[in-house]
Amino acid sequence: MTDVYTGGKYLEHNPTWHVEDSPWKARQIYRMLERHRLAPETVGEIGCGAGEVLVVLQKMLPARVSFHGYDISPQALELARPRRGRNLEFHHADLLESTEHFDLVLTMDVMEHVEDVFGFLRRLRPRGDYHIFHIPLDMNVSAVLRGMPLIWARENLGHLHYFSAETALAILRDTGYMVMDHFYTAAVLELRRSTPRQRLIRIPSLISWRLSPALTAKLLSGFSLLVLAR
Repeated sequence: MTDVYTGGKYLEHNPTWHVEDSPWKARQIYRMLERHRLAPETVGEIGCGAGEVLVVLQKMLPARVSFHGYDISPQALELARPRRGRNLEFHHADLLESTEHFDLVLTMDVMEHVEDVFGFLRRLRPRGDYHIFHIPLDMNVSAVLRGMPLIWARENLGHLHYFSAETALAILRDTGYMVMDHFYTAAVLELRRSTPRQRLIRIPSLISWRLSPALTAKLLSGFSLLVLAR
């Protein structure tokens, strides 16, 4: 499966490498840090892609904080390198193969891509004091009934695993993490541009989300879980 990322297929399906979502993701990370008054001095990201999450997050944190992004894809690193700057570096390398250690490690929409997710998480844990994970909740009633959203995510996004909130938290605990906090995120409501008709259809989702994020994520696609763990 690594050929998808090293051979250019992922870039073919996702030419922006999701840069447009990065400011929104950085805000979710910052929200979690604020909730727990965490002030990391070093931040590493595994599977950093084009690196824009770190670029945006750097603007939110003190100038002294150093940032390092890691990705195995040469195409991703070509997109990331122009974003390098003071205290911000990108590495064409696998963080798991290094001995680097960070105050905070970010794993943003990565777990679902990894074939041996248990081994990946166990090897990742010593790389940071704190970890923040962003995990898409592909396993929901709508996706299971329709079927195609799961296949689409597999063929176009490289998702090998489909999580619910419960299974995402369980696998983190099973691999030795202490889950400190989590909250749901709603990219489908906050990010995607749509036609007036699509916005009208989304109104029930928005009402449901305001009443119960947890229930909405069980029923509908487009929601994720942000987790803080040690």
